[in-house]
Amino acid sequence: MSETTRSGNLVQASLPVQGMTCAACVAKVEKTLKSIAGVQEVHVNLLSGKAAVAYASDQTGVPQMVKAIQDVGYEVPEEEILLTVRGMTCAACVAKVEKAVKGLPGVTSVVVNLPAEFAKVKFYPGAVDKTRIKKEINALGYEASEKVTGQEALDREKEARQKELRYQTRNMWIAWPLASLVMIGMFRDYWILPYIVPKFLGNVYLLWALTTPIAFIPGWQFFKHSWNGLKRGATDMNLLYATGIGAAYIIATINTFWPDAGFGGRGATFFESAALLTAFIVLGRFLEALTRGRTSESIRKLMSLQAKTARVIRKGQEMEIAADEVEIGDIVVVRPGESIPVDGEVTEGYSVVDEAMITGESMPVEKRLGSQVTGATLNKNGSFKFRAIRVGSETALAQIIKMVEDAQASKAPIQKLADFVAGHFIAGVHVLALIVFVFWFFIGYASFFSPASRFVLSPYSLAQVGVFGFSLLLSVTTLIISCPCALGLATPSAIMAGTGKGAENGILFKGADSVEASSKLNAVVFDKTGTLTKGEPSVTDIYVTAGFARSDVLKLAAIAEKSSEHPLGEAIVRGAKEEGLSIEDTDDFEAIPGKGVRAGYQGQTILLGNRRLMQHQNINIGNLDEKMEQLEGEGKTAMLMAIDGKAAGIIAVADTLKENAKVAVERLHQMGVQVAMITGDNRRTAEAIARQVGIKTVLAEVLPQDKAAEVKKLQEKGLKVAMVGDGINDAPALAQAHVGIAIGSGTDVAKETGDIILIKDDIRDVVGAIEIGRATMRKIKQNLVWAFVYNLTGIPLAAGILYPFTGLLVSPELASFFMAMSSLSVTMNTLLLKSYQPSFRREQGKSGRHPSPRPQPAR
Repeated sequence: MSETTRSGNLVQASLPVQGMTCAACVAKVEKTLKSIAGVQEVHVNLLSGKAAVAYASDQTGVPQMVKAIQDVGYEVPEEEILLTVRGMTCAACVAKVEKAVKGLPGVTSVVVNLPAEFAKVKFYPGAVDKTRIKKEINALGYEASEKVTGQEALDREKEARQKELRYQTRNMWIAWPLASLVMIGMFRDYWILPYIVPKFLGNVYLLWALTTPIAFIPGWQFFKHSWNGLKRGATDMNLLYATGIGAAYIIATINTFWPDAGFGGRGATFFESAALLTAFIVLGRFLEALTRGRTSESIRKLMSLQAKTARVIRKGQEMEIAADEVEIGDIVVVRPGESIPVDGEVTEGYSVVDEAMITGESMPVEKRLGSQVTGATLNKNGSFKFRAIRVGSETALAQIIKMVEDAQASKAPIQKLADFVAGHFIAGVHVLALIVFVFWFFIGYASFFSPASRFVLSPYSLAQVGVFGFSLLLSVTTLIISCPCALGLATPSAIMAGTGKGAENGILFKGADSVEASSKLNAVVFDKTGTLTKGEPSVTDIYVTAGFARSDVLKLAAIAEKSSEHPLGEAIVRGAKEEGLSIEDTDDFEAIPGKGVRAGYQGQTILLGNRRLMQHQNINIGNLDEKMEQLEGEGKTAMLMAIDGKAAGIIAVADTLKENAKVAVERLHQMGVQVAMITGDNRRTAEAIARQVGIKTVLAEVLPQDKAAEVKKLQEKGLKVAMVGDGINDAPALAQAHVGIAIGSGTDVAKETGDIILIKDDIRDVVGAIEIGRATMRKIKQNLVWAFVYNLTGIPLAAGILYPFTGLLVSPELASFFMAMSSLSVTMNTLLLKSYQPSFRREQGKSGRHPSPRPQPAR
């Protein structure tokens, strides 16, 4: 908790200080703080680890004190709070909240997300506390509360959205029927309306009576929020609405009751402007309430998959408890069709589990003794028991949700321009509206006004409106048509949709900057071992000479290697087991260093090794040497085999390519991305592997510590480089690259380094990550272009730039319709990302087939 208080000009703060061990440390910190201009009093407590400081806020601040403490070797820890902020409607609201919170002493960073309705605040806990941060936001007229997680978060969010929807639905039911009556009454004298609309409906007093509840019941929200903002010196879209509605209503009211006041008289009672203006803005709010949050639907879907209850065995009894009460080590029972409540390891039983919601993989996965299971995945048709390994916030689902929320709480570099414009938009538009009023009042009306003037799509004449009314109408229309909402939603809504789409496919972006950077990539460097290849050798070729059977050669080779601990020997043993061959013990065994092995089995002498072994044992290998060279040219390790003094054949072992490695590389080439492979292997082996997948740039014989330097060399050529590795051995190279991609991390994603985490061990997800990044950035650019073009076109039209040539004007109500449609169009365009699928997912969907799980041999 903060201990910040204010007394006169002095502010008192209690800062936590880490790293102090003795009285000398205390003296050092006190001396350092006292040396800062403006610091009046310092008391440092070693036991509590706090520095109580009284300082003059106009001379110094918390950042200067923190820097001074850090400069002498101690740390002032930061805290982070996630807040749900309800009531924000546009980018100006975001700027307003960020500005207010950043102004608090001790706050180091604020990121506010409009579509997700939350704020992430970092602060020094002794300088400001959570309560004060929330109060500051609430004082602006918004509702701030600490963000909750899990089912409680879903319930609260659902309740808040339903409350807002009910509120705006009520406003719609008031505004639209009344506004329709006002419009019919105002246009009663036109077309066939005099024959069907009763005369009393055109009475100005009745029109005033119908318009007043529209302005002050559905429209009251705009006046209230504007006032709350102005009290704090902040402006937002509500001020634009309130100014527009208020001006149209007041002028119409004055012209109704005091027609000789000089504002246009009874001929300028534009009640339909105030009524329809309010109605269209309320329509916009209603549509926002309907669509708000749909861009983050994928996260809510994941959260809703979490099992509510779990069946555990305690004290020998099976009992049902809440899923969040499961403890590490509990034995959990899962029946067919149930969601798995937490992460764990199968101890008994067999089933297949649908993991699509976590990994994006559509094929169910078999689970047997020792298999890992993930919370929120769906058990299909078997029953099993498992031991809980990760529970609560440590589960894969919780980690994924946190990572996606963190990404959505960050800002892409492309958003900086939109934020800058939106932050200054409201004040700028008000100044522009004032200029429009002054121009038409003093110059434009006298120079260009025609009594035949009318609004677009309206037969209503402006002949009696007068200079003041005419200038005010154009000024109000300029205010109303401007829309910073579209600018504010353009980037964060697309980032939310893109990161959510990535999570659906097992691709986790760590930040909005990762999404933007992935879209710009034009080079990808793959680590070979464990990334392009499986990372463990396996038997790829068995070539036998006349008189020997393939199965006998493999079996005897496995028997000879059974006692060996060499990785190549283990690969041969594994290969024989996979073919169902029985592998018995040898009668005797000898490892011959640098050459191979010799073994005895049932009276047979088995030799397995290199050319030198055969030469040493005087074995004639005939034309096998030619075959050996061919296999070695393919990057494989070939071993000669002899039985009882005769050459029996060759067994080749290699690190096999991962499935889909070749098609992924081909797709990257089609996308215009250069592909390189980096490895510590010798050039011959590396180039053999690279040829198989179609990679031309090979960086061979590179030590692990030098991989980052190789990435840097590519960057110096002007390439935007992604490094794809296992996230552990390749950490420096991942950090050096513009985008580090950690592949095959499984479900323990929190431990991974890299900007993008791929849960599955599928190379094609590298392609998917770039495709999702590009699709998201396309949407952002479309949204931003639309938002800028709309405002740059709409504002001059509303200001009357074409009026001298056409005699037509945009009415305030039509401007409000355009404004509502502008922000809605950005949201609807972003929602198209929901149906987007990476290319390989689309191909799987079309073919209706799933890829074979067998590894592709390195041939």
